[in-house]
Formats: sequence, structure tokens, C-alpha cells
Amino acid sequence: MYNLVLITDRLNIIRNSVKRLHALAEMPEKDFCTNEDAIDIAENRLRRALEAIFDLGRHLLVKSGAGVPPDYRSVIIMLSENSILPEDYANKITGMAGYRNRLIHDYNKVTPEELYNVLQTRLADLDLFCRHVVDYLQRRHLL
Repeated sequence: MYNLVLITDRLNIIRNSVKRLHALAEMPEKDFCTNEDAIDIAENRLRRALEAIFDLGRHLLVKSGAGVPPDYRSVIIMLSENSILPEDYANKITGMAGYRNRLIHDYNKVTPEELYNVLQTRLADLDLFCRHVVDYLQRRHLL
């Protein structure tokens, strides 16, 4: 059985993180890249959003009976295979697993410029994840 409290909590983490990240994305690149607080907030919020995506995805897969994904990349692939995410969208965001690992394990290699580029180009993907999950839950009459 799906845990709607967990689902709502993770969706809120993603949405709130994206909202903060959008505000940081409005900064000029030079200002962002020289502002340690902005960089720290962006790293933290992006990491939190990605963790929530994979946690929520894993929950949906396990509770739907699709199985337990062995790694983060498999979460996205299995969400697509089980019609929770559209295949074209899943193909586009599968690299999020690698970026999550980069933020966690190779944090010292993530540059402010790279982070700013992610804010400029990938935030819509996070918003879209939430929409796809909500659509799935509505199709299943759970929301």
C-alpha cells in the first residue's frame, strides 16, 4: 500500500527545493559563482530534490509490486518500464542518478559554473517529475 504521507512529503521537498533553485537561477552567473551562500544553498537544495526523487521513485516501485531497484539509475528505468514515467522523459533524466552521486561523492569537483548551468537548464525536469508522479497517482485514483 502506498504511503501518501511519504509521497506528499517527498513531492513537497522537490517542489520547495525547485522554488528555491529557481530564485537562485535568476542571479547573474558572475554573482552566483562568487556567492558562497548561493552555491551552498544550490548544492543542498539540488541534492535534497534528487534524494527525494529517488526515494519517492523507490517507494512507488516497491509498493506497486515492480520490485526493488538495485541502484539510482535503475529507479528511473524501472519507473519508465512500469508506466509511472514516460519513456522519453525517463531517457532524458536517467543521468540524474550520476549527478546525485557527483553531488554526494565528488562534491569537491562540482564547480559553481557547472552548478549554475544545471540551474539554468534542468530545473524544469524536476518540476516535470512531480507532474508525472501526480498524473500516475491520479490514474490509479490515489489522489
